[in-house]
Amino acid sequence: MITVLLLMVAGILAGLWLGKFPSIMKVNDRLISWAIYLLLFLLGVGVGTNKAVIQSLDSIGLQALLLTIGALIGSIGMGWVIYRAFFHLNNH
Repeated sequence: MITVLLLMVAGILAGLWLGKFPSIMKVNDRLISWAIYLLLFLLGVGVGTNKAVIQSLDSIGLQALLLTIGALIGSIGMGWVIYRAFFHLNNH
């Protein structure tokens, strides 16, 4: 766990310094997108090779769908609340 926290702090410090270089930040944005794609692919590989998950898809499918929908609704709802509270400009 300490490794994760140290990497996060190192990333924040690097971001503060690298933020001064717009051309590097453009490359960084692309690298982040590709890293996310790679992580999602590897997650899919992990699920696909887990026989217990594959064999129980019929029983956990509805639960997974409901959890996904709940997480989506919660994320959109909290995003809306945060937007209204902090970023929405009133004309009054």
